[in-house]
Amino acid sequence: MRQKLGPLAGVRIIECSMLGPGAITTHLADLGADVIKVEPPSGDYIREMTWPWVEGVSLMHLHISRGKRSIVLDLRTEAGRATFLDLVRDADAVVEAMRPGGLARRGVGYDECRAVNPRIVFCTISGYGATGPYRDLPSHGIAYDTWAGLVDPIVTDDGFVEMPPHPNVGINVGPLFGALGLLAGVVKARETGTGCALEVAQSDAAAVMDWLAPETYKAYERPESEVTGNKSDGYARREPGTAGMKGGVRYQIYESADGHVLFMASEQAFWRNFCEGVGRPELFEAHPGSKYADHARGNTELRAQLRDIFRTRTTDEWIDFGIEVDTPIAPVHTPQTIADDRQFRERLPWLPREELGCEQLPIPLKFIDVELPVPTMAPTLGQDTDAVLADVLGYDDDTIAARRAAGAFGS
Repeated sequence: MRQKLGPLAGVRIIECSMLGPGAITTHLADLGADVIKVEPPSGDYIREMTWPWVEGVSLMHLHISRGKRSIVLDLRTEAGRATFLDLVRDADAVVEAMRPGGLARRGVGYDECRAVNPRIVFCTISGYGATGPYRDLPSHGIAYDTWAGLVDPIVTDDGFVEMPPHPNVGINVGPLFGALGLLAGVVKARETGTGCALEVAQSDAAAVMDWLAPETYKAYERPESEVTGNKSDGYARREPGTAGMKGGVRYQIYESADGHVLFMASEQAFWRNFCEGVGRPELFEAHPGSKYADHARGNTELRAQLRDIFRTRTTDEWIDFGIEVDTPIAPVHTPQTIADDRQFRERLPWLPREELGCEQLPIPLKFIDVELPVPTMAPTLGQDTDAVLADVLGYDDDTIAARRAAGAFGS
């Protein structure tokens, strides 16, 4: 068995997943957990989904399944179910990353797992969750963002409604919430000897991740005598979040000499630092603003002056300026240009192509005194079956041969 380092070394998770929800264990594997991906004989078709394909395998699989081991079990057979429960017997958690109840229908649900291991944490992650009218609605990742109100449809020049480019939220945040809940369950189980079952919906996660928008609109249902806008706006109600930034001046994107920057001097102290730093103290005197959260909305005169100022330096020069005078300025990148950013290169060095099949981003956690393992390449279907049976379960050759003859690992 491969030696695992990291703070989760010694944690074992049995995962049954299809497609993106399998990301719930990706970063747990990055942190040293032993994640055993149990696949049907046909395999998880994540290997053939989306683009790009790297040497015939999807990037989605190479990223989401990195650091895991793959074992093939046919849960339609008694021998396959028995082998699965043998894996559960000494595991910390089972992940059901598919429609709720999928494992129960195969005879290895929470009740069966708890019967062989009372400490087991059974975590289900799905599109819309285990309850509610959407429970059985098939879905893909972008559905959770449209459901949560995170995507504004656009109309093309030829009159068709179209989905705009946007960051995927639910399919990424749902697994993170699931991993958090799973680890909380494992901590409890190791302390008390009693496991638990939990479930997370990626749609729920998308809505909760952008909590400010729905909570703001809900607050605005109350009378203005109770819920107002910010003092700097004369208490006028703005739209929530970034939608309320329209017309902003001291918190806005500006052209630089070679790209764009985001200026964020909404605090009066930062605004003063900026004006003095560029040698324009008269700007502060003319437009001092409020102490906090003042974006100088609608001040087109000031906006034109700032537009001309920001065009005089490159993006990197403005970043250095922000550090020097203590005022918040950020570069505006694309997914392609961010890789050249000096902060990106320092904080997020690419995981090596030689180890993973293609360059990938690392887990964004840095432990000071704990060494994290370099993830291993995503497994081919069933590549670790014999090793898991021997190293984890202690099966001898005769037992493996008997289970194979009984169809446990497919035909």
